[in-house]
Amino acid sequence: MKRSTFRLARLPLLATVAFLAALVLLPGRRDLVVHLYELGVAALALGWLVGVVRRANPVAAVSPFDLGLRRRNDLREPVAELERLEREVSMATSTAFDLHFRLRPRVHRIARQLLASRRGVDLTAQPDAARRLLGEEAWALVRPGLEPPDDRSAPGLEVAHLRAVVASLEQL
Repeated sequence: MKRSTFRLARLPLLATVAFLAALVLLPGRRDLVVHLYELGVAALALGWLVGVVRRANPVAAVSPFDLGLRRRNDLREPVAELERLEREVSMATSTAFDLHFRLRPRVHRIARQLLASRRGVDLTAQPDAARRLLGEEAWALVRPGLEPPDDRSAPGLEVAHLRAVVASLEQL
């Protein structure tokens, strides 16, 4: 306790010693020396008050405002599965090979699961009911036993046709 009290009183004590020395060395400038002493003591008191306030209210390392301005890179990273699906759709619109071997199995699996869970229809065991529920455009893509295309480099699925297939799956 005595050590911290001495440390706290060290600067005002030093200022007082300097004040007394200036009074002795500059007797004709007494008013100026007193004003400088008062200014120095006021500066020390203000510095002490700022320290007390800072200790009572520590500054956060990062403010909430700064956090709000920070970029959120984690939200903008694409999902790997979504990227894979985008590539499959893009390739399926290019060639019949990619349509049959890449996109068709995924759409077939989705249609089979939706028919079974929402309508109680098995795609392979009840093809007539599945065809009626899916519609002709979707059925042409997901029907069981669909043979691979003869010309693998033939044009793939048109975007309008793909939209119709997605719409029929959404209606299930």
